[in-house]
Amino acid sequence: SPCSSLSLGASLFLPNPVDLLRPGIRRGDQTRFGFGTCSSGGDRRVHRQSTDTDPQSTNNLSIGFPLETMRLLLRSAPLLAAASVAAFAPPAIRRGVAPPRDGVVPPSVATSTLPGATTTSSLGVSFSSPPPPSIPASELCPSSVTRPNDNPNPWEVHKFGGASLADAELYRTVGDLLVRESAGRAVASEGDGDDGSDDDETRPSGPIPTLAVVSARAGMTDRLVAVVDSALSDMDRAESELASAVDGQASILRELAPPAIADPIEERMRADARDVLSVVQSLRMIRSVPPSVMEVVTGFGEIWSAQTLYAYLAHKGARTAWLDARDVLVVKSEGANAGLGEKGSSSSTGGVTPVWAETARRMERWWDDVGREEGLNGGGDDDDEGATNDSPPIVVATGFVASTSDGVPTTLKRSGSDYSATIFAKLVSSARVTMWKNTDGVYTADPRRVPEAFSIGSLKYDEAMELAYFGAQVLHPSAMVPCIDGNIPVYVRNIFNPEFRGTVIQGRCGGLADANQKGKVKNWRSNTGDIPIKGITSVDRVSLLTLEGASVIGGAEVAERFMGAMADASIDVLMVTQASSESSITVVVPEDQGKASLAALRNAFELELSRSNVNSISLTDDPMAIVAIVGEGMAMRSGVSASFMSSLARANVNIRVIAQGSSERQVAVVVEAGDTSRALRAAHMAFTLSQTMVSVAVLGGTGKLGSAFLRQLDGQRESLAKNLNFGVSVNAVADSTRMAVGQDGRRLDGLDDVETLLNGDAARELDMHSLTVALEADVNPHRVIVDCTNDDSVADHYERWMSAGINVISPGRRAAAGPIDRYDAIQRAKKASGAEWQYESSVGSALPILSTLRDLVQTGDDVHLLRGCLSGTCAYVFRNMDEDTTFSGAVKKAIEQDFAEKDVREDLSGLDARRKVVVLARELGMDVSVDDVEVESLLPEGMMEKKYKGSREEVHEAILEDLKALDGPMLERYQAAKAEGKLLRYKFVIDVESGKCRLGLESVDNTDTLYRLRENENLVAFETSRYTTSPLIVKGAAAGPALAASGMFADLLRLGRAFVGSQA
Repeated sequence: SPCSSLSLGASLFLPNPVDLLRPGIRRGDQTRFGFGTCSSGGDRRVHRQSTDTDPQSTNNLSIGFPLETMRLLLRSAPLLAAASVAAFAPPAIRRGVAPPRDGVVPPSVATSTLPGATTTSSLGVSFSSPPPPSIPASELCPSSVTRPNDNPNPWEVHKFGGASLADAELYRTVGDLLVRESAGRAVASEGDGDDGSDDDETRPSGPIPTLAVVSARAGMTDRLVAVVDSALSDMDRAESELASAVDGQASILRELAPPAIADPIEERMRADARDVLSVVQSLRMIRSVPPSVMEVVTGFGEIWSAQTLYAYLAHKGARTAWLDARDVLVVKSEGANAGLGEKGSSSSTGGVTPVWAETARRMERWWDDVGREEGLNGGGDDDDEGATNDSPPIVVATGFVASTSDGVPTTLKRSGSDYSATIFAKLVSSARVTMWKNTDGVYTADPRRVPEAFSIGSLKYDEAMELAYFGAQVLHPSAMVPCIDGNIPVYVRNIFNPEFRGTVIQGRCGGLADANQKGKVKNWRSNTGDIPIKGITSVDRVSLLTLEGASVIGGAEVAERFMGAMADASIDVLMVTQASSESSITVVVPEDQGKASLAALRNAFELELSRSNVNSISLTDDPMAIVAIVGEGMAMRSGVSASFMSSLARANVNIRVIAQGSSERQVAVVVEAGDTSRALRAAHMAFTLSQTMVSVAVLGGTGKLGSAFLRQLDGQRESLAKNLNFGVSVNAVADSTRMAVGQDGRRLDGLDDVETLLNGDAARELDMHSLTVALEADVNPHRVIVDCTNDDSVADHYERWMSAGINVISPGRRAAAGPIDRYDAIQRAKKASGAEWQYESSVGSALPILSTLRDLVQTGDDVHLLRGCLSGTCAYVFRNMDEDTTFSGAVKKAIEQDFAEKDVREDLSGLDARRKVVVLARELGMDVSVDDVEVESLLPEGMMEKKYKGSREEVHEAILEDLKALDGPMLERYQAAKAEGKLLRYKFVIDVESGKCRLGLESVDNTDTLYRLRENENLVAFETSRYTTSPLIVKGAAAGPALAASGMFADLLRLGRAFVGSQA
């Protein structure tokens, strides 16, 4: 039946989707939410439901209903608004997110009919936080703190993670950077200067009050966790771990500051260590680790780190003090016993939220007491010369740690230092927060997986959170809330490249009401240069939990019980999809919660499973991953999902689950874990976030042909990027005995001297199997092998390569003219995988002979006859042979000009030309092999089978010596032809109607197209139904490695243009 959808847009930190759905499902009054409907009779089954994010990033929820139900919902919009507050606000509050100042803001209800729609409607319910001006003054510090010593500049907050504080040198780097940042910067003469503009009209900003929030030094938190864990079973080990941790920090401290500064701090550290030891000793008695103990102990890493940085700043003469956040930051936690949380998690702070008013009061008290004592706060006393604006204060605060209202030490959970920074930023009304990383801001994708990724200039808060939820290393999502409240821009910059502006995060995306407004939907490609997405990211290690075939039970009840089971088992549901046809539901859960979710669901449907009312409940065995594209520009832009899905299809990535947020800010799919990197690179290229990259492996790279190809490729690299928007990365090269493969598919260095590269340490013995495995493992969806070997053993691998989606360029003719069974197998693999096999250069080098033939056949022309000359060597020989130049002498010149094959006998016996004839004949659908071609060999009998020994030059000399026996007979044939006004040409003929192919030396008169054939040229005349009065002729130079390499390069260009075009 016609369907409509209900869209629910909520505040940033709503609870797990399973909690969102259950209240409405279980509501029994007039309006039911989630998978339920209005209760006015009938079967109000849900037709589709999709949530799309991590438990706390569920900004929107879309549910499809029968049209009649939607009409009831529309008429009941006011009731729905009121019920929404009751159903959804309490869970949000319970999750520990601070509600708006005056309680829950009433939701905005927007109803609309999309343009052109007659049978669908949408209902949007949005919760939103009030604008920044509504922040009560009690939650902010007074002006005496926010504008210290009447400084005209507000505070700026800087946060440094453990990786930026790994050793003494990095502490120096951080300290020096803080001194430079506090000294001020050049800002635009007009404006507030917060954008870091380099406008010509600038002025100095003046000194800037600076607050630095620091994490523990790299590895310290893990080491302190090990101290606690070890204490349960091995106290000696715990003491050793603790001593090592303290000694390491003290060593850095002594390296940074003189004894007068360092000694008192070191003594405090060692006193702290004694306290830690006394705490962990008691754990053996209770044989468990209370979460509060773990939080107390691990918090010392930040405390020691802050004092270490303070010591260096004090030694440098800065006006500085260190702030123990446990004395200032007061928090409350929904999960009082949640512990530290998962390492690296960006999804939850365990329900920890600041008690703003109390924290602001304590911050003011700290500033009045410690700030004045340390000379940072002049307190309005003109006699205090130390507290002037010429030397701004630098406060070093501990991240991660806090305390409860009762004074109990606690933490903001793992990755919580970002949250600390933004909390302090809001307290002191900071002008900006800078998160210092070791990359140039937030990247369009993980550069470890997508080498072409680059720094994003700007993001909205919502976009940054979506990226963070899906695994991008942006900043902790909870850290956004204080900045959103205060509209504080967040900069992500590189500590090792501080001159680079990085990424600025500020502003909000449009809500559901904006997305559903009437307006013309445009294809995203219609706006040149307007890219709809900001980034692509992934979540690894997820599993799919599926319930199938529960139609007997009914959709609403299935949904309620399914989600209820997940909520009761505390399962984090990352994505949800539902199929209405069989009441089947699939959810995406973290891999480590997979077995628990499976057990919970089986328990919930135990009776139905026994009665076969539910077909099956299953959990994927193979590792899975979520890949998501994120960007505000996706809204009201058609073709975004199509571009995303198409890019994955071209990369041969199978999609298991799809979900799109109703806000149209992100689309997420689930793929097999092994395909994640390939999916990321394919999507990144599809949206032109980077030029299309082609991974190339060159076999036979040290030969004349391979060397010429690599030179041409290197010479055109910039032109390809500029004019065609694709780049070439040669990540593997090999000769007949050695190979070199770039690590993780990276581009090889040293390609200007391949022989040296293959003789170096990075190379190893050639093994076609291991080379193939490496090429198959390359995550780039655009992979090409260029086979310059003309070797049957290499051609044997074509089928496998193409089955794996690897494209092949083969100037040699071993595969295209080889055994028919192998040829057919390669063609089948090509068709099945969609890979391309380019061998235009195998016939006529750079001449468009094969493409012309294909065009004729594919446009419906009937080809009757092909004739001409396909041997550049023979063309040269018979163009230069005369009374003064013998046959063997002309052959010698051809060899010297590099026109001949490696073994010139292949040219003179007609073997090389026969293979080319077979290639053309097979394109015409003729079932022929090399042995089916009638050929006249120009060699003396037995010479083709003769074994020659020695170097290549010695072999050529021996062959030329044997060819002298033909000088006389060839001269006679030349003179006989000349007497008739004819010339000798080595001619081929393919007669399609008779199915015959022949090749031989003929005398041609001046009416034959071959009469004017020049030395090193190939010529093919096409006699077809359309070209009746005169044939279509393709003619041109075709001998020598340079021309053959240009043909290969043209094949690569064709592939590259196809790759780029497929993204358009």
